Amino acid sequence: MTTIIKNTTIVTGDAHRTLLYGSAIVIEDERISELGDSEEIESRYPAAEILDGRGKAVFPGLVNCHTHLLAVTDRGILEDFGFPTTLAFPVTGRSMLTPDERKVMALLAAVEAIRSGTTCLLEISSNIPEYADELAGTGLRLVLAENINDFDEEEARRGSYRFLEDKLDAGLQRSIDLIEKWHGRENNRVTCFVAPHAPENCSPNLLRHSREIADERGLGYTIHLSQSHIEIEAVMRTRGVRPTQYLFANGLLGPRLVAAHCRYVDASEIALLGQTGSAVSNNAAIAARRGAAAPAKEILDAGCNMGMGTDNMAEDMVEVMRTGLFAERVRRNDEMHPGPEDVLEWATSGGARALGMGDSIGSLEAGMKADLFMVDVMRAHLVPTNRIVSSFVHQGQPADITDVMVDGRWLMRDSKIKTIDEADIVRQAERIGHAAWSRVIEKYPDVPFPIRLPPRPLGD
Repeated sequence: MTTIIKNTTIVTGDAHRTLLYGSAIVIEDERISELGDSEEIESRYPAAEILDGRGKAVFPGLVNCHTHLLAVTDRGILEDFGFPTTLAFPVTGRSMLTPDERKVMALLAAVEAIRSGTTCLLEISSNIPEYADELAGTGLRLVLAENINDFDEEEARRGSYRFLEDKLDAGLQRSIDLIEKWHGRENNRVTCFVAPHAPENCSPNLLRHSREIADERGLGYTIHLSQSHIEIEAVMRTRGVRPTQYLFANGLLGPRLVAAHCRYVDASEIALLGQTGSAVSNNAAIAARRGAAAPAKEILDAGCNMGMGTDNMAEDMVEVMRTGLFAERVRRNDEMHPGPEDVLEWATSGGARALGMGDSIGSLEAGMKADLFMVDVMRAHLVPTNRIVSSFVHQGQPADITDVMVDGRWLMRDSKIKTIDEADIVRQAERIGHAAWSRVIEKYPDVPFPIRLPPRPLGD
């Protein structure tokens, strides 16, 4: 099947950051076959489906390099109590979900992702096979990673770090099982990573075995890194070095690693990340909510590839781009850098390279996969469109995104999601989210909770 979007503005995202005006993009099956003059192209494809893109701009799909979809269950609560949370509950709302509820909350997150122009995401969680079928059915490009660690959580709460051989074995097996079942599924639209959780809760054995599993299968791998001062203190106390140095000593750094966060890395750690060719996922929005910002300039100057991610409680990559631009300018006290074109690159081709997909997604060029979104630029907050990338990064909203395509398939057309019953999922998720946190409170009635929940879901 051939689809042509004509008379449109194309933000190619190529190495030259080329913009094409009044142009056409040709999609044959799952790939882009050519871009060029609208009239000339249309005349050569008489049987194609033609979409008039006048008043719209076509962007490369956004690549979310780090997320936890089920964390939308904790929306409105965990954003405002620090990290690790100052709430004294030993669990969160998402941990109280049943398997069926996990499916609904994963789809709720997918709705938000699609609506904000995300076409590819790296999902890190536990027991992903419980909802992997539902996620695959959304049509999103997925990288799935089973979250594993081998520390004794009860001992860690008392400040002592002990590591468990049986937990290590079970975690590695869960990761292998996910890879064997899901890697390469859906015409390679679903792939897998290995995901040891974080330096403080992973033993040297777990780090080394994780890298071995990834190397044997030619996969990428990811870890949370330098996301809290508690992590840094714990690693220095137990290992005698900073977290990045601990990972380096145990062979985890390298060009197929996506290190998420890197908020508090020092100069020596940044140098190690750069020298090893490691990629960094700059999760700017959640970092800003927690009063932090990754040192993006220094990380890039060291030679790291940079992607972007949402992390917890939200899937809005438009917000991530804008926050990344604002936070980095404030951190540098720089009125001009980074530019909107820079953060768009981090969220598209940078993320694609981080996930090992730079040769197939991240830009709109002939031969690349047709992963894209369309923006209605005829909005009061976007016109005049003298510099459309700047307008969209600075002022754009997910509601401006009208169409989303992955692998040449429309996931959203004319602002309606085609692969998910959005209204039903939103109704269910509203009830499930309230019920989950009510269960937390009922299970731990003596734990102080500074929030008064509504008497019933607001949607009822």
